[in-house]
Amino acid sequence: MFSSEFPEENDHAHAGSITLTDDKERSLECYIEHSLSVNGQEYVLLLPVDSPVEIFAWQGEGEDEEAILVEDDDTIDEIFATAQAVLAEQNLIVKNTAYALTVAGELPPVEDSELFTLEIEDEEEDLEPEQLQLLASFYHQEQEYAIYTPLDPLLFFARITKTGKPELLSPEEFRQVQPLLEEHLFNQVE
Repeated sequence: MFSSEFPEENDHAHAGSITLTDDKERSLECYIEHSLSVNGQEYVLLLPVDSPVEIFAWQGEGEDEEAILVEDDDTIDEIFATAQAVLAEQNLIVKNTAYALTVAGELPPVEDSELFTLEIEDEEEDLEPEQLQLLASFYHQEQEYAIYTPLDPLLFFARITKTGKPELLSPEEFRQVQPLLEEHLFNQVE
C-alpha cells in the first residue's frame, strides 16, 4: 500500500476497473487511475472503489493514551461483526477486502473535531503525518476501538502480468521503478 501525492480524480465514470486478489483469495475492486508502459512492462495506478478504513485499539490513559493499528487477522475477525454493526448505523457496509478493510456507502462530511493525525515513524524515510476521519468507535471485551478512514487516497501500484492479472509491486520494486513511473505520470499530466 502506498499513500501518494498524486491528485485524486472524483469522476471515475471514464476509468476502467480491475480486481486485486491477495494470497487469501480476498478481492479488492479498484479504479484504474493511470496506466502506462515502461520498457515494455505495463503498470497501473489503482484506487479502491470503496473507501479504505483502519481500525485502531486505544491503549493507555490520559496523556499517555495512544492508538495502535489493528493488523492481526484474528483480532479483526473477532471484532468484525461489532464494527459492521456500528457502521451499519451510518449506512456504511464494512468489507474484509484484499490489502485493506473498506466501506461501501457515502462517508459523512469531514468535521475538524473528528480528525486524527497519525504520526508515522520510519527510520529510513521522512513520512508526512496521515490525517484520518473518525467514522465510529466501539467497545469489544472492555477494549476501545475506533474506525477511521484516511483523508488522502489509498493508491496501489501494480504491474500487469502476461496473463493480464494485476500484481502489486513489492516495496523494493516500487522504490526501483518509482522515478520512472513518476516521470511518465508527470509527462502525461503536462
